[in-house]
Amino acid sequence: MEQILISACLLGQPVRYDGRSCPFECPRINLWQAKGLLVPVCPEMDGGLPVPRPPAEITPGGGPGVWAGTARVKTREIDVTDFFIKGAQAALDKAVARGIKTALLKQKSPSCGSCRIYDGSFSRSLVDGMGVTTALLRQNGIMVFGEDQVDQLPFFKKG
Repeated sequence: MEQILISACLLGQPVRYDGRSCPFECPRINLWQAKGLLVPVCPEMDGGLPVPRPPAEITPGGGPGVWAGTARVKTREIDVTDFFIKGAQAALDKAVARGIKTALLKQKSPSCGSCRIYDGSFSRSLVDGMGVTTALLRQNGIMVFGEDQVDQLPFFKKG
């Protein structure tokens, strides 16, 4: 079975903006981790942002808009788009170097969200969309799933 790129916070690493993790309990994931098949990434940290850090959201347009130059990633005070772009590129580079074709990333994240992200208003409102890293991975042929889609991974039932 091939390796899978996975959000580090899902593996219990305290890398989220608030210094916490979001451990994802799934026996299959635990088995894959024990077999060394999971490659953790935190695009926001890899892009140079600290832990903890102010929460960030993408202006309308989501991750694809960031790559098109029509959307930005911002905290309430500053534009952090360049950090998100750098981190997304680092995640892609890691995936390409290892021949990874599949990623399991944290929903709602401005980096990793694959179906839903916050709308950019800091009102806790979700919209359909994807984060900066997810958009770049998908543009490069890597399948991205959220933790709520783990059973849709192409090899979930096999391994």
